[in-house]
Amino acid sequence: MTSLASYACHPEKSRGRYHPEPEHNIRGPRNIFQRDRDRIIHSIAFRRLRHKTQVFISPDGDHYRVRLTHSLEVAQIGRTIARALGLNEDLTEALCLAHDIGHPPFGHAGEDALEEAMKPYGGFDHNAQTLRTLTELESPYPGWTGLNLSWELLEGLAKHNGPVENPGWALAQVDVRHKLDLRSWPSLEAQIAAISDDIAYDNHDIDDGIRAGLLDIDQLFELPFVAERWRGIEARFPNVKPRRLVGELTREQIGAMVNDVISATRERIRKLAVSSVDDVRQAGIMIGGFSDAMAAEERVLKTFMYANLYHHPTQLDAADHAKSIISRLFAVYHADPHRMPAEWQENMPATEPEASRHIADFLAGMTDRYATNRYEEASA
Repeated sequence: MTSLASYACHPEKSRGRYHPEPEHNIRGPRNIFQRDRDRIIHSIAFRRLRHKTQVFISPDGDHYRVRLTHSLEVAQIGRTIARALGLNEDLTEALCLAHDIGHPPFGHAGEDALEEAMKPYGGFDHNAQTLRTLTELESPYPGWTGLNLSWELLEGLAKHNGPVENPGWALAQVDVRHKLDLRSWPSLEAQIAAISDDIAYDNHDIDDGIRAGLLDIDQLFELPFVAERWRGIEARFPNVKPRRLVGELTREQIGAMVNDVISATRERIRKLAVSSVDDVRQAGIMIGGFSDAMAAEERVLKTFMYANLYHHPTQLDAADHAKSIISRLFAVYHADPHRMPAEWQENMPATEPEASRHIADFLAGMTDRYATNRYEEASA
């Protein structure tokens, strides 16, 4: 096993769990972060990701990515970077696997609809919903609610994109109990999980977009970063059809971004003389990430993807329909909570905003197909 750097999160120095548990020889010799990862993998919320939108809503094809496969791809990238930097691979993997658990059905379209419906009741945010799901809603243990995950995992999920100055109600509630130091920077493991997410969807969404016929390979040549790699691939494989080279392009781009993150992060660690986790949290900047040059290339790529894939007319039409499903279901359950399943009815709060937040919890946990089926029932 690769030895951990001094600035990594060491399991024996963890701040522990809210409910203390024995950490040794419990169902196998695993440390606290390994057990966190395993709890996420075994959770119902994680399993539901296989039927939640990544790019395409309820995709008909078996080869398109969904939230589950995306999360696995993020974890693979995150582990690679963490290992190279001497970070805690188990914690990084756990953060990558859990980062999208709070996403409602239909991806960002579903989130937009829930945010609109929840405006009078404090709003909705998928990142905060991830923490709410893991600390309250997912409760397989008889002794407490939630998965009782480590402080470091919850902290990383709360602020993997940086300090949080004004948390929404859901994150604020989690913070009351767990004291996540929201105004400091997250661990390097959390920072690497965040950039791994960007690397995964920046590149794998190109593959899915071409597969779906919404992106054309020739369009990609508008991007110097892509065109340069494509020319090199064509030179190596002159007799291979372009469609077969898309996978090679994806691998090349991911490799270039991963290597850039490793070298740029090492350089920031050196310049800032980072030698501990506390140094990371007090650094005042995001240490783990792209170089300035690669960050500029990645922004251009994102702009291209929004213009040509995420905001493609067929995608926008599907998003509008998805929003109407979530909006309609929220209105139906708000008007008549007895139309919710029995276990959700039994726990329905009597007052606002708790009642509406309970409905949002129900909706956020739905898969695409379950939401569609409930919508059809409500519209019958």
